[in-house]
Amino acid sequence: MTRPRAFHALKLLTVFAAVWACVAGAPGTAAAAHVQASLVADQASVAPGGVVHVALRQVIQPGWHTYWRNPGDSGQATTLAWTLPKGWSAGDIIWAPPKKLPLPPLMDYGYEGEVLLPATITVPKDAAVGQSVTLKARADYLVCQQVCVPEGADLTLNLPVTAASTPDPVWSGPIQVALSMSPKPAGLKAAVTAGAPLKLSITGDALKGANVADAYFFPFDSSAIDHAQPQAVTQGPDGLTLAMTPGLAFKGAKPADHMDGVLSVGGKLYEVDAAAGPPLPGASAVAVDVAAILVAIGSAFIGGLILNLMPCVFPILSMKAIALARHAHGKTSGLHGLAFMGGVVATFLALAGALIIARAAGQAVGWGFQLQSPAVVAGLALVMLLTALNLSGVFEVGESLQSAAGEAGGADSGSLWGSALTGALAVAVAAPCTAPFMAPAIGFALTQSPIISLAIFLSLGVGLAAPFTALAFAPALLKLLPRPGAWMETLKGVLAFPMYGAAAWLVWVFSQQAGTLGLAALMGAAIFTGFAAWLYGKAQTVRIAGGKPWARFGVAGVSMAIALVLAFWPGGSPSASGTPAPGAIASVPFSTAKLDALRAAGTPVLVDFTAAWCVTCQVNERVALSTPEVADAFRKTGVVYMIGDWTNRDATIAQFLTANGRAGVPLYLLYGKGSAAPATLPQILTPGIVVDAVTKAAG
Repeated sequence: MTRPRAFHALKLLTVFAAVWACVAGAPGTAAAAHVQASLVADQASVAPGGVVHVALRQVIQPGWHTYWRNPGDSGQATTLAWTLPKGWSAGDIIWAPPKKLPLPPLMDYGYEGEVLLPATITVPKDAAVGQSVTLKARADYLVCQQVCVPEGADLTLNLPVTAASTPDPVWSGPIQVALSMSPKPAGLKAAVTAGAPLKLSITGDALKGANVADAYFFPFDSSAIDHAQPQAVTQGPDGLTLAMTPGLAFKGAKPADHMDGVLSVGGKLYEVDAAAGPPLPGASAVAVDVAAILVAIGSAFIGGLILNLMPCVFPILSMKAIALARHAHGKTSGLHGLAFMGGVVATFLALAGALIIARAAGQAVGWGFQLQSPAVVAGLALVMLLTALNLSGVFEVGESLQSAAGEAGGADSGSLWGSALTGALAVAVAAPCTAPFMAPAIGFALTQSPIISLAIFLSLGVGLAAPFTALAFAPALLKLLPRPGAWMETLKGVLAFPMYGAAAWLVWVFSQQAGTLGLAALMGAAIFTGFAAWLYGKAQTVRIAGGKPWARFGVAGVSMAIALVLAFWPGGSPSASGTPAPGAIASVPFSTAKLDALRAAGTPVLVDFTAAWCVTCQVNERVALSTPEVADAFRKTGVVYMIGDWTNRDATIAQFLTANGRAGVPLYLLYGKGSAAPATLPQILTPGIVVDAVTKAAG
């Protein structure tokens, strides 16, 4: 770990020095700045003896970032040096909540997009009414992408002094929101216990019963912890304990005597000042709640059963139907049912394990995370296309694409592997759907230990596979199916079309993630994939006839290689919103600041967390949320429709979902007038459900 860190630090210092030399020696470089900086105030005029909040506003170029007070493993915090009239004084920067900025093997903390960093300015009592004063500040900041550029600006702000202060019509609201979101004391008790791991135990009323799955501690001292290492959290009856890798401040014979910083938990931030000492009682893990775990396991099983009825599983029914027809009159139908269940369960556990590891490493991901990767979506689209071409008779792999093990292990051995592959493919496509009972079970699972989490996901997989497996062990029902014959080729041809539909849907999802250039590359990949499959089929025919098909096989392989290169070629920019808002309802994009402002104003809000790859979400939006009666209800009640688009990874949305006990979409939260907590709408919506809910929320 030491050598890579030293290498990154040396590289950063080298780039920093080189760029600093260029900036210092080149007048006019401000025109190429990556940050637009300005001073804004929450008051249009100030009164003698009053205070005004003046914020440094940073509008940061996309892809770049500036830094928090503790920049993490690299970087430099923003600084403000004030030049004020006589008698005026300025407080410290009131820091906005930081974002985690992973740069493996480093972890930085900072800001992207736009940020307001307020400071409190005190006006002297003898300030002369009628005069206009000029506040000056020198702002210096490091802005980084792959390289870091030191930038700065000399800023001014003119404020008239009047007998009574007046709020600024533009910036009063945003600055008040920024102040409300800044970390604050909450009467928490905390203790830091040196060792490996370094333990931070925190208790207080604000943490009792809180969802601590996304808890994270941002220390003020950059040497307190190893920022890049995961922070393991356990919950107690009165609080929580974070286990972290100690930094230099807590290594050696004389560790630091305290650690202060910001605790982020459940979408809220609290200031923490921990004195060195033993762990606090009530902050350690509580005894396992067996009843709650059993309820979660049962809910997961029921959710898996219902998942078979969700629209995202429909394409896989083609493969299930063919498998049933092929093995209905054989002696191994039960084995194929077990193989299918094995594929389902193994894939569920693999995805769950990857999700648990990613979250433990500090990544804000949730269920369905695999389809937030354009590369995975592109690969699945080509797999679906190949499956459809196979069912259409363009080429054969053993008996079908499901017989992935090939002919070497015998027809029955290969088809058993094919049944397992069918189960794996079912999970890959069905996992983004969230059925009733399933969402709270997954949300609960991700707050438990890895063993309990995997047990819940195991139950979910068994539930998904149970109907097909049970049918495979029901010979009386299977014998009702006709014996395999020519009719199966017709059935295969008909059932190919749902797979073409699945491929088309995945291509549409990919276009929302990768933009038009990415879509063009994937369409090219699909053409080369089709050509490779056709040529492969021709080569099979030549081989059966006793010819030499190797040239055709070679060209097919080259064509498939070109297809893969095109499929994983970096695309263009994604669309502004992967899931456009239904045209009948005016919508606003989700942001915690906007949501807080609307709630503070007493405005009811429906927040729709959705994604282009979530079929349930798309069905709800077409069937329920885009109908004229629903649009009319929104207009009459004044409910604001806010869309949280999770098509691509979004740490803010992932953390918000976790704070509300969910790990995937869809999630519909309705905040009524003056309500402290939102109402959660069902995952399957109808126009009547939505109209009744928004009418009640606005009442």
